[in-house]
Amino acid sequence: MRYTLLLHFPEPTDGALDPAEVAAAMAAFDDYASALDRAGALVSAEMLQPTAETTTVVSVGGDLVVSTSPPSPSDDPLAGSVVIDVPDLATAIEWAERAPSAAWGRVEIRPSAVRYVDGAWRAEASAG
Repeated sequence: MRYTLLLHFPEPTDGALDPAEVAAAMAAFDDYASALDRAGALVSAEMLQPTAETTTVVSVGGDLVVSTSPPSPSDDPLAGSVVIDVPDLATAIEWAERAPSAAWGRVEIRPSAVRYVDGAWRAEASAG
């Protein structure tokens, strides 16, 4: 079963983090991704650019509007995602608990419903 771990945590302001803290967090995420990879569970992992780099497409009155304004402020914006393929939700929870950002934000676990593979949308197995 595929799950996406959505990593939410506050974006630091310029100069808010000590370079040693940044290096430690990067090392922790490297260790985490390496552990997922060694376990054969890692499908992909990505950290996102700051929300200031967001482009949004939304339908307004039937017209598509592209906005380069940052999304509404949030205490914990989406900062990254990790897609894993594991046997069950219990295993996904174990990996979510190991995510370094669980210590300073939250990790949302979402089972995949469908995915596009080899030219077609395919349903995922039930998470139940």
